[in-house]
Amino acid sequence: MFELITDPFGSEIMQRALVGGLLAATITALIGTWVVVRGLAFFGDAMAHGVLPGIALAVIWGFDVTVGAIASALVMVLGINTVHRTTRLSDDTAIGLLFVGMLALGVVIISREPTFAGDLTAFLFGDVLGVRDADLWLGAAALVVTAVGLLMGHRAFLALSVGRDKAEVLMLHPALAHAAMLTLLALSIVSSFRVVGTLLVFGLLVAPPATAVLLVKRIPAAMALAVVFGWIAVVVGLAVSYHVDTAASATVAGVAVAQFFVVLIAIEGTDAVRRARQERAGVAS
Repeated sequence: MFELITDPFGSEIMQRALVGGLLAATITALIGTWVVVRGLAFFGDAMAHGVLPGIALAVIWGFDVTVGAIASALVMVLGINTVHRTTRLSDDTAIGLLFVGMLALGVVIISREPTFAGDLTAFLFGDVLGVRDADLWLGAAALVVTAVGLLMGHRAFLALSVGRDKAEVLMLHPALAHAAMLTLLALSIVSSFRVVGTLLVFGLLVAPPATAVLLVKRIPAAMALAVVFGWIAVVVGLAVSYHVDTAASATVAGVAVAQFFVVLIAIEGTDAVRRARQERAGVAS
């Protein structure tokens, strides 16, 4: 039974995919915990899709796709802040507008250059088996920056999750803290899209943290547990894709989401049993 997990990682390609996947899962789990706690899932989804135009232009013009992804992420953040500050529209409306606009722009660019469809498919849906050394170094650097940023901004992020007024009273600069959190979110997406793709990175960003939040309430504990769930998704997803011959990145994301529903069903089942026992005890007394 144990060999079903260990056998797939005998080759260098799978070992590299494993390391890249674990790095991506760690980064997204750490910042994803704050995304779930603060209800920023829609923004994370929009950001994951919004980097597509930059990636498409990078492929067409022949420069590094990471640079293109960073440029698109900055456009997203600046655009949302501009709409929010200059209009009465809510953040959700601004995010929705930029989400649809950037995704449409990316599709238009791709449709004009059909010869790059194969390359862009890997960026959309991931190519964890094609992880390069440069991707691993980028992931490691992003992990260090994310960890330091989360450690330094923990108090401000915690106050911000309660409310901007609370952060303002404590003089923790809520606007700066919010911008820092969005920057770390963009960094996690940019550093992970090569592994699981822009369309599937959202699965790792939300599913493991959401699963962890079902079980624990404290942020540090939720982060640690989210990382564990992310790692399990990567290992199991890669092993399943190896044995069943499915798309590796999609399988990893699917396992991450499946974990959430398994835990949710287990919790609901446990609560139902507890309520039934309490009702029986009440009747007996």
